[in-house]
Amino acid sequence: MPKLIRLYITQCLVGFGISALFTAGLIYFDVMGLQRLVLGSSDGILGAFLIFFSNGIVFAGVQFGISVMRLKDDDEPRGGTRLPLPARPVRVAAEARKR
Repeated sequence: MPKLIRLYITQCLVGFGISALFTAGLIYFDVMGLQRLVLGSSDGILGAFLIFFSNGIVFAGVQFGISVMRLKDDDEPRGGTRLPLPARPVRVAAEARKR
């Protein structure tokens, strides 16, 4: 399996794991009465799943974005002297044209 695909799948699993913890925390701490809504309704499990899934998509995307930004390129630049060039003013003649 290519490294980038493996990285993507790993980060998606991490993102959905964070989403599971986040959703469990929302329900456990009864944020905005969510625990009563989930446990007291026949469609509460569906609501909890939708919260988990939508947050999982967001967290997975953020996790993958962070991991891609942290990748570094081990190749150093090649060629050139790597010395700054001295700045010298250059005179440029400007001629006005008549229409």
